[in-house]
Amino acid sequence: MERMIYFDNSATTFPKPEPVRRAVGQALVYCGANPGRAGHRAAMHTAEAVYRARCTAAEFFGADSPEQVIFTPGCTWSLNTVLRGRLKPGDHVVISCVEHNAVYRPVSALAAEGIHFTAARIFPGDDGRTLESFASCMKSNTRMIVCTHGSNVFGIRLPVEQIGVLAHERGAEMVVDGAQSAGVYPYDLKKMPIDFLCCSGHKGLYGPMGTGLLIARTPLRPLIWGGTGSRSADANQPEEYPDRLESGTPNVPGILGLAAGIRFVMQKGTDRIAAHEERLMRRLRQRLAQTGGVRLYVEPEVPCFPVLSFNVGDVPSEETAERLDRAGIAVRAGLHCAPLAHRWMGTAEQGTVRVSVSAFNHPEKCDRLVTILKDWTKSKKTS
Repeated sequence: MERMIYFDNSATTFPKPEPVRRAVGQALVYCGANPGRAGHRAAMHTAEAVYRARCTAAEFFGADSPEQVIFTPGCTWSLNTVLRGRLKPGDHVVISCVEHNAVYRPVSALAAEGIHFTAARIFPGDDGRTLESFASCMKSNTRMIVCTHGSNVFGIRLPVEQIGVLAHERGAEMVVDGAQSAGVYPYDLKKMPIDFLCCSGHKGLYGPMGTGLLIARTPLRPLIWGGTGSRSADANQPEEYPDRLESGTPNVPGILGLAAGIRFVMQKGTDRIAAHEERLMRRLRQRLAQTGGVRLYVEPEVPCFPVLSFNVGDVPSEETAERLDRAGIAVRAGLHCAPLAHRWMGTAEQGTVRVSVSAFNHPEKCDRLVTILKDWTKSKKTS
């Protein structure tokens, strides 16, 4: 495993920074008591550590207060919390045509409850047309726009701030799926027209798997009800954040590991990490474009997050990924849980091979991938 070249970071970053690994281990040793469930010192110590983690996340994202930071098991959980907690029968939702199943499946399921959605077509590199497309999909009963900040398949960046302005002008709320953008995009929610930001903790924030965030700026119905350690005599769920949305024992090792991951990003600098990853993707794109038989899908001038999809001729994407895996390179193939994006791009049958980088990748690793593909395509021509 140590010799593997890992290019599946948009699924989860790997390896994790040493401070993250250390934080998880220390949590198991020093923060083993249940926070908020007792008055003894051990429980108070854990509760203070979780609160500090909440403050770290609030500072990083520019939340109005730490209480708006809700810890979740992941971005999918966060998105479901918003959709289930805000929509009611008769509401209409606008999503994009490149949404992950974390959005597409919940809104499809809500159709049975009288909540309907429209998928707006995007126009990569033309924010004006994309904005017009979203506007044309809005109705008098549109309650919210739910939009990925960046496609997890093609990396295409959507103008979420402009879309958020549109939503607010039309009396709707703006929900952003930041799974691919958190950690490489400088969020400042105090200044941005975003009502709910949903993030993975284990991708660009370098936290452990099974962690996520929801920054909730307006009230929500809970996705689950239960013990919160507060107002225990009341049959009703507490109104106050974060207790309202955090029933049950929290994942303390994951939360403290996530906080360490966020501090890692803060120390390195979001801009520096983004610039490093953009250089790698530009290098990879240029070299793949010069490799015979390799097909790319997004023009180089289109603003993207560090995610790139390609195919080798008509070879099934899974076969290409398997060949790379045998050569020690981990990529992802198939539909990437985003069938909408593939239908839009015309790759639903073949899928794509996806490469995504992190702060721990280096140029020579990108070159190694290209060399393997070049050797393979040459051998295909001569065989």
